[in-house]
Amino acid sequence: MALAFPFSAIVGQDDMKQAMLLAAVDPDIGGVLVLGDRGTGKSTTVRALAALLPMMPVAEGCAFHCDPTDGAGLCDACRGGARPRAVRQPVPVVDLPLGATEDRVVGALDLQRALSSGEKAFEPGLLARAHRGFLYVDEVNLLEDHLVDLLIDVAASGENVVEREGLSVRHPARFVLVGSGNPEEGDLRPQLLDRFGLAVNVTTPTDLPTRVEVVKRRDAFERDRAGFCAHWARADAALRRRIVSGRRRLARVVVPDAALEQAARLCMQLGTDGLRGELALIRAARALAALEGDVAVSDVHLRRMAPLALCHRMRRDPLDETGSGVRVARVVDEVLPA
Repeated sequence: MALAFPFSAIVGQDDMKQAMLLAAVDPDIGGVLVLGDRGTGKSTTVRALAALLPMMPVAEGCAFHCDPTDGAGLCDACRGGARPRAVRQPVPVVDLPLGATEDRVVGALDLQRALSSGEKAFEPGLLARAHRGFLYVDEVNLLEDHLVDLLIDVAASGENVVEREGLSVRHPARFVLVGSGNPEEGDLRPQLLDRFGLAVNVTTPTDLPTRVEVVKRRDAFERDRAGFCAHWARADAALRRRIVSGRRRLARVVVPDAALEQAARLCMQLGTDGLRGELALIRAARALAALEGDVAVSDVHLRRMAPLALCHRMRRDPLDETGSGVRVARVVDEVLPA
């Protein structure tokens, strides 16, 4: 398997890296949307994070790589037989192409086995391959509507249900949905936009030293991948330990009522629809506290996470020429003064 660019070696793009790390600590945050210029390291960051994460235990021979330690999250085959033996494998990163058919995404009848032996067998799709990993959709704003509807349903339920061609299959499909795109090429459907827990805008670096360092590191990686990865192995190992520790601490992080009230007050001031804004903000703040070793969510965590959790949930105001980021920063300063 080709070596991925080390996560620790990625230059700049701090908000994007922070959002990915938080999604790794708590996948229930709801995925990450990255919008901005081409060539700014979006797909590189996703693959680097997956390579950074520790190997995960999977049920041997399971097409859906179920977690054998999670009795509630097993597929029918793993649940129906003896307790499966655990093996370890890398966290999957699955690309969902824009032109993918629905059969390829959700799975379908295995035609080869059906024709050769007359057996009706299920051929898992991309959603099965992405279970417990990352499903990456580049140019997500150009994704066809029927696939958008499908992703919304599966993201909400954590389960993929296939009923077709005489098949009736139900399997777990929990993944971190990562979407990227260029806003100039079209808007994302509001229903899908709202499903992303965190959203980040990335731009091409404008200062000379940063651009030079990006090119220098990428060139060094391309010329000697093994040597470059070995050079950054210690930094990646330290970051991996932080993620593992953050996951262990997550359930013990306290969310005081005062933090809940501040989150609700922020969303009310900003006029966000529904309650997903508060949920995403609290989950992100709790994951940040766990990652940094704090025992409780504070105003500091809420301040840092508010732009990532709320900017993409803002209603467009034709009378306000400022961007959503400026409006969120203004309200954060009012509600949570530093």
